Amino acid sequence: MTVPLVEAVLLGNRARAEAEIGAAFPAAWPNRALIERAFYASLDAIRADPEKRLWGDRVMLTRDDPRRVVGSVVFHGAPDAEGAVEVAYGVEEDSQRQGYATEGTRASVVWALEQPGVLAVRAATPPWHFASQKVLERCGLARVGERESPLGELWEYELRRPIR
Repeated sequence: MTVPLVEAVLLGNRARAEAEIGAAFPAAWPNRALIERAFYASLDAIRADPEKRLWGDRVMLTRDDPRRVVGSVVFHGAPDAEGAVEVAYGVEEDSQRQGYATEGTRASVVWALEQPGVLAVRAATPPWHFASQKVLERCGLARVGERESPLGELWEYELRRPIR
């Protein structure tokens, strides 16, 4: 993801976002709720430190022609002081149950664990979100606990870098 793409998405400029990515966005995506979950930081914070805020963030595109956006995989910033990053993902409704979330998230988790200073990838999902739990498990993350958030209870998952 780039700052111009994020600006276009956050400002609701669909034509500019599609031009930036070179692919069509689904009619109902990205929606406001998804944007607010994916981008915790303000646009000003992203502009001020894009390397930290957009660290590892990716848009999932189809390979077919014409290309289209099916979702995204984002990290909530660069590695923290413990060497951990938190991953999140979303797939637009018409493209769900086709393996995009698993494929994109798995590739992003593998990439993250190969980066210097990254010791663990974490994720959180509500206990009722069975599809998300399956994606995390298929990507090698295991449930390690739970926590309360403004959205309610979240189950925490983690995958640590193997010790060599």
